[in-house]
Amino acid sequence: MATIGTFTANADNSFSGAIHTLSINLKAVQFRPVTDKAGDKSPDFRVFAGKAELGAAWKKTSKDKNDYLSVKLDDPSFPAAINAALVVIDGVHSLVWSRSNGPRED
Repeated sequence: MATIGTFTANADNSFSGAIHTLSINLKAVQFRPVTDKAGDKSPDFRVFAGKAELGAAWKKTSKDKNDYLSVKLDDPSFPAAINAALVVIDGVHSLVWSRSNGPRED
């Protein structure tokens, strides 16, 4: 598992931070809450890099009862979508990623 981003929780329930990998260097990333969800499966957050929409995130709870955000990032410049999780590690909101070994089960 690799930490590819760090974020700060804001008073308006959004998150602000940055994403860094060998090929991605985004400094102004925001997770903005969706206030007009179309249904239960609609995302809880939209992810933006500046003004460009980069992805979406859904509220989840782990088997250990820890809350996190399941994140999907995509862009025409990416070879494939990035699936990650925004979790709290040692008091820091970290965007973590690990290579999938097969289809995800949600």
